[in-house]
Amino acid sequence: MYTFESRIRYSEVDSEGKLTMAALINYFQDCSTFQSEDLELGISYLKETHLVWVLCSWQIVVERYPKLGEKITVGTQPYDLKGFLGYRNFAMLDERGDYIARANSLWSLLDTGTGKPTAVPEIMVERYTRAPRLEMDYSSRKIAVPEGGVEQETLTVKKHHLDTNHHVNNQQFLDMAMDFLPEGFYIRQVRAEYKKQAFLHDVLVPVVADSGDRIVVKLADENGAAYVIAEFSGRERA
Repeated sequence: MYTFESRIRYSEVDSEGKLTMAALINYFQDCSTFQSEDLELGISYLKETHLVWVLCSWQIVVERYPKLGEKITVGTQPYDLKGFLGYRNFAMLDERGDYIARANSLWSLLDTGTGKPTAVPEIMVERYTRAPRLEMDYSSRKIAVPEGGVEQETLTVKKHHLDTNHHVNNQQFLDMAMDFLPEGFYIRQVRAEYKKQAFLHDVLVPVVADSGDRIVVKLADENGAAYVIAEFSGRERA
């Protein structure tokens, strides 16, 4: 597993001094980016070859949220490359080596010229060493949207939502969705299904379905087609 060491920063914690879900997702995203950069398969390589990895789905399972100042290890490992798809695990561990969080993700490789999926090139197959997938309870990447969701005030994509691919970053989508969680909602698991990209000035229509311990937020376009469907599970406080 590719890893890097870090320490929980003040800028990454909530009002209780614990790591936020947004910061956890950023740690995972940064870890895979670091690995790609170290393998010379990072942003420059992708731009030169007119390729982009687009996230299709997340499943993030949290054991606990580390406190300010805790030393952590963040890791990632691809476990399969198949056609135009990449399957990748993530983990955050504490100083004892115990799991803080685990994650599974599915990625699609696109040709930026055509916008269509393209086969993973041999250089990626050679350099991304695969490992057995992590032990965790794997959920389907498809998320059922409950009936009776309540439409919320629309959101407009701003510059700070965009990443180097000039579309809304996957974490920014989830940050928008988490704004609709009740005060004090303690997230044990996040699942996200990404349907299509959103760009600067696009209008997002949030639809929220709350069934107690499971809240589903769909961020859709003005015609009802989803950009992302996010599911948050776990109501109790730790």
